[in-house]
Amino acid sequence: MNWKGILKKLKEYPAIVGFVGIVIFFAFLSDRFLTLSNFINVFRQVSIQAIIAFGMTLVIISGGIDLSVGSVFALSAVVMASVLKGGSVLLGVLVALLVGALLGSINGVIVAKGKIQPFIVTLATMAIARSLTLVFTQGMPITGFPSSFRYIGRGDILGIPVPVIIMFGIFAIIFYISMFTKLGLYTYAIGGNETAAKLSGVKVDKYKIIIYMLSGLLSAIAAIILTARLNSAQPTFGTGYELDAIAAVVLGGASLAGGKGTVIGTLFGALIMGILNNGLNLLNVSPFYQQAVKGIVILIAVLIEREN
Repeated sequence: MNWKGILKKLKEYPAIVGFVGIVIFFAFLSDRFLTLSNFINVFRQVSIQAIIAFGMTLVIISGGIDLSVGSVFALSAVVMASVLKGGSVLLGVLVALLVGALLGSINGVIVAKGKIQPFIVTLATMAIARSLTLVFTQGMPITGFPSSFRYIGRGDILGIPVPVIIMFGIFAIIFYISMFTKLGLYTYAIGGNETAAKLSGVKVDKYKIIIYMLSGLLSAIAAIILTARLNSAQPTFGTGYELDAIAAVVLGGASLAGGKGTVIGTLFGALIMGILNNGLNLLNVSPFYQQAVKGIVILIAVLIEREN
């Protein structure tokens, strides 16, 4: 058996190795961990962050960053909620998707046409969108939606939660886009060397706008799911979600410098974060320590990525 070849292959998929290692670790420490109900719960919890992280993956591969996803999430949720109070589920969902796509497109246009660093642009839109959310709701939650809408967040099909089905559906779409379309090819090209991509005839500005639009759209989809699950839209929704999404992408092996990353890695990165939360809770580890543990795991992942 060629162990060197196997080890070399495993290094190409650090998130999968990390996922398996963490599962084995918690399986030994808690007899409640390796149960079907617990894993369904983990996937349900992870679905929100994973969907946002799939959009963040494309942004980071392109050499950008999107700090506004949490605020876009919140604004999409509360605008949708106000429409849902009128009783139209379809219109409410469409409005949420429109808000997310519009805010993402605004990010993309400013980054592409304004030639401003994505960090600064999305930091500004993060603050603006959060402020608009608070103004729109006056700081109060919006609650009470039709049962048909709540099914999106609480229902299941053949025992599989609807949010998990949506998560894997979006995963399949983003995987296909990243691997088999011009958008995917140009995303890697822009992140690898934007100047070379321009010289090769790639319409860099156009594709940047599309990438940020997709990030905003996926944030809105995640907002729809959580709002349906909680039967409430909170003005504080999405706080810190940008950091969770970035962490999942980094744990998945993507480089913040751009040009490197996979949606498969992001999925396992999100699962690592979810299993860490779940396992530490099962072990009754204080929340005061849990953030430190996740921080250490992220640092280790970054160190491994640098070695590769």
